[in-house]
Amino acid sequence: MTSTNAPPVALITGAAKRLGACTARALHNLGYDIVIHHHTSVDEAHALAGELNALRAASAVTLCHDLATVDAGTAIIKALLDVRARLDVLVNNASVFDRTPIASVDVAAWDRIHAINVRTPYFLSLAAAPLLRASHGAIVNITDIHSERPRAEYSAYCASKSGLVAVTRGLALELAPQVRVNAIAPGPILWAASEDAALQSATLAGTPLARRGDPQDIAEAVCYLVRAPFVTGHVLDVDGGRHLVL
Repeated sequence: MTSTNAPPVALITGAAKRLGACTARALHNLGYDIVIHHHTSVDEAHALAGELNALRAASAVTLCHDLATVDAGTAIIKALLDVRARLDVLVNNASVFDRTPIASVDVAAWDRIHAINVRTPYFLSLAAAPLLRASHGAIVNITDIHSERPRAEYSAYCASKSGLVAVTRGLALELAPQVRVNAIAPGPILWAASEDAALQSATLAGTPLARRGDPQDIAEAVCYLVRAPFVTGHVLDVDGGRHLVL
């Protein structure tokens, strides 16, 4: 078992902004030291680390790596071990949401989406597994409600998120009993730049709770899953009931 003298550590991919940053703040509030993974969002990552370190000294560090590289999983864990001696929570949050109409999608687009959305979360989880076994830790993967109900013109993205659901359930079996592995499937929380006002209004009109969620809803769901000792292999929809009407 990992020594209880050191604070627990959470590694969050894509943690510099949006859902990742909100999750980092929530886990930090629970007493975790935070490893803020980022790629191009350098300024945002360092600003978040400064914010968290102002609340609790030396409690946050940044880690830069491109998740599309073949060795991303092992490289990130190697870098983590340079700054922390343990790992208790891994949140595979980073994602690309690229539009891929079937008339124009190509292999390069498919490979990039799958590398970031499913390949690296899988191999990062495997690289992290020895540390997580030692701490009896948890993995939380951020999927999408469209992993089961695909969205037109986003078939490659939806396929990658379906793959991440399968990864979640497969690793929940293979890493048990020491490590719990769950997922969260967000619905209408944050809008992509490509989603105009008309689409947003139509989406909310078709959502049972008739409103957009908040990033804090996802952060609180992550906090629940990392502290739920008898839950593994579960995909939690956080979508205002949107999955009921798709």
